[in-house]
Amino acid sequence: MKIIKIFKETISDGPGFRYSIYFSGCSHYCQGCHNPETWKGDIGEVLDETYMKKIISQISNNPLLDGVTLSGGDPFFIPEELLGFLRRLKEETHKNIWAYTGYTFEELLKKDITKKCLEYIDVLVDGRFEKNLANPELFYRGSSNQRLVDVKASLSEGIVCTKDYD
Repeated sequence: MKIIKIFKETISDGPGFRYSIYFSGCSHYCQGCHNPETWKGDIGEVLDETYMKKIISQISNNPLLDGVTLSGGDPFFIPEELLGFLRRLKEETHKNIWAYTGYTFEELLKKDITKKCLEYIDVLVDGRFEKNLANPELFYRGSSNQRLVDVKASLSEGIVCTKDYD
């Protein structure tokens, strides 16, 4: 996995102060994407052990942070590597984790590896960006087809439970 950008404190990618990580790589190619340079997955810094420790340390040592947000590109571009990162991130920081993806919650449930990733995510902003459904007044979403999925509740209930921030 490669990381193209980190915002150490932002209020744009979820509620409260968040540490946002933007990953390289996406196979959705949404028209109107705000990060099309990330699609190929060939830019950014490799998320190796040293970089991972640095990120976890920055998050753990910032008492102002309410959570961590993963975006991109698409964090699920390389799900095998995402799983290891999510596991460490949750276990070592104990922070609320949001993830933005072009996949739907239902699509991610179909593969064992992506379903395991969901176990470490608190809120999933799912669905491809649809330019014709774009709405700048939506909280934490770009288009009205995207959902704010409460992952824990959805996994336990067996139905998609959404969060409302409107």
